[in-house]
Amino acid sequence: MAGVFEMFQASPDDGDVVGEIHAESWKAAYAGFFTAEFFDAAVSRRRHKWHGVLAEGKDTIMLAALDGRPLAFSYFGPSPTRPESAEMFGFYGHPDGWGSGVAKALMNASLDTIREKGFKRVHLWTLRDTPQSRRFYAKSGFTESGAVRAHDFGDGNPIEQVEYELIFRFGS
Repeated sequence: MAGVFEMFQASPDDGDVVGEIHAESWKAAYAGFFTAEFFDAAVSRRRHKWHGVLAEGKDTIMLAALDGRPLAFSYFGPSPTRPESAEMFGFYGHPDGWGSGVAKALMNASLDTIREKGFKRVHLWTLRDTPQSRRFYAKSGFTESGAVRAHDFGDGNPIEQVEYELIFRFGS
């Protein structure tokens, strides 16, 4: 039996919670892409950066809790490169929530919020070699746009990312 999901916009007080989800997700999904030294520093940065991001209040960060425990977050706002589009800058789930449905519930709530803000489409980038995330985005209604880019996370070794997009169908 599924638990109770709760969706809410993160506040500046949620920096530790968002950081924990981000760091633990990275540890589970991305360790094989980086050297150990760089990876440890990258995980630490992700654990501690969210107080500042939340204090800025520039974009939307939503949290999803399962039975009262926040286990996933989405981070989105206006696309810096595409008019009338939103960009999902991050979507991460704590491994403790994988398979629970909390990510699906958060994605649905995030897409509803993006649509309510008047955006006609949303796009995101994900690592090419992360089949779990790619399946999740496809199941959520996203399709590959065909765009590919190399992204350097700061270690000087660019990793290939693929773009996914979703165009909202209004009135259907």
